[in-house]
Amino acid sequence: MTAEPTDVLVIGGGVVGLACAYRLAADGASVQLLDASGTRGASWAAAGMLAPVSEAIFGEVALTRLNLAAVPELVAMATELEARTGESVGLSHEGTLAVAFDADDKVALRRLTDFRTSIGLRTDELSGAQARQLEPYLAAGVRTGVLATDDLSIDNRQYLRVLRRACVQTGVSITEAEVTALTDRGAITTHGGYHAATVVLAAGALSGQLTDLPVHPVKGQILRLAVPDRLTLGGPVLRRTVRGIVRGSEIYLVPREHGEVVVGATSEQQGVDTSVTAGGVYELLRNAYELVPISSEFAFVEARAGLRPGTPDNGPIVGRVSDSLIVATGHYRHGILLSAMTSQAVASLVAGKSLAEEWKPFSPDRFRR
Repeated sequence: MTAEPTDVLVIGGGVVGLACAYRLAADGASVQLLDASGTRGASWAAAGMLAPVSEAIFGEVALTRLNLAAVPELVAMATELEARTGESVGLSHEGTLAVAFDADDKVALRRLTDFRTSIGLRTDELSGAQARQLEPYLAAGVRTGVLATDDLSIDNRQYLRVLRRACVQTGVSITEAEVTALTDRGAITTHGGYHAATVVLAAGALSGQLTDLPVHPVKGQILRLAVPDRLTLGGPVLRRTVRGIVRGSEIYLVPREHGEVVVGATSEQQGVDTSVTAGGVYELLRNAYELVPISSEFAFVEARAGLRPGTPDNGPIVGRVSDSLIVATGHYRHGILLSAMTSQAVASLVAGKSLAEEWKPFSPDRFRR
């Protein structure tokens, strides 16, 4: 079977692919989206942290600038989607509280805070007592904290549902099909061939199997816990994302407005492996308990593993690689945060326009001979 040609063929139905398809269709293009992962992809398994401040690290200043520029784009996209569909995407502006337990953790957190301040990011340093005033269920051993008020979070699954619904409303044709190869102005799938004037490759961790770009899977195991009603009579157990380091491992808890808490995430170089392991679940539950002891009373809802699309420099790969092929992949930890800004970049490329200055360090040219 060969489908009718469209203006744009989007390969990948995760958050980046859906955002690109929606933006292009809303701009008037005919769009076909091919999605092989559905609810099995990394976007569905994500925590939904939008953390340009608390995830800013040494050596990634250009990526931090890109992430900061992405925040207003995502907020605007959320507002647009909610107006179009009448449904909330679960956006929270409560910020991120990062905490340290011992002297070494405190020194490490202070170094990161000094770095973030040096590049103009806003953070508020807190004592352990002040951190517990913000989040009373924090462990008594917390010695210090840093509040990043410019961080956000989003209910990733609700965001995906709303994005997909908006795609359908704007005329995007969505087909569940696995792409086996790219062709000139098209793709071959398990269901036949598809053709378009422009192909947008947004297949996440599997993008490296379809191009020569260095995109590799980074496995992350993540948990969902439900807070019992009896614990929320005085208000939410957690109001904002809480992050910490326990025995050298980073742990974060992200609350949802409907009462769940997302706990994540491991980082494993295991190839294309989405199995959930006993060790991964144990590590996450143990570290969550160390950070927020009352989490031991939460109900276990789900354990899942996703494959983040990693690159050698941890930065995304967005740009045109041929007359007919645009790539939008390699977003690693920041796919949801960068989804709206990436969709705008892809729409600009399709229209023959140049990209915003923040995208220049993330061209595919940096990996191509």
